[in-house]
Amino acid sequence: MKKQIRFAVGIGVILLAIAYFAFAGYQEGKAYYSTIDELAMMGEHANGKRLRVAGIVQPGSIDRDGKDVSFTLTQDEIHSLTVRYTGSEPVPDTFKDGSEAIVEGQRQGDGSFEADHIQAKCASKYEAEYGKDAQHPTDVDMNGGGADNSANGDSY
Repeated sequence: MKKQIRFAVGIGVILLAIAYFAFAGYQEGKAYYSTIDELAMMGEHANGKRLRVAGIVQPGSIDRDGKDVSFTLTQDEIHSLTVRYTGSEPVPDTFKDGSEAIVEGQRQGDGSFEADHIQAKCASKYEAEYGKDAQHPTDVDMNGGGADNSANGDSY
């Protein structure tokens, strides 16, 4: 009987530990997505909380110092945020002046943002550009030319 009680207590401790680590990981992993304006309105309540903030990288603000990068995110002419990235992963190739970026980390007491993760939106150069002579996919002739070849059995 004593072995069964010890076994049950051991299982209970293991289950409690698993539940604690799952909850702690969930709390650490969730990060509220906000704009720079919303971050400014949060005031000191945002200090030390894990947040995700989106903005546009201000041209000329990127300063690289080894693995560390500092830059300014802007939302409009009024709101901007100084960001220091000290993450272990390299900065994405698409991260450059004028690109849209999302940083994840914590706001510091001085109002700056200490990021440990950066995501940069893919550049629009990868999107198709339609010129004046380009065909939209719905305008493409699926009969293999301009003529109706189904009468002579040449359809596919």
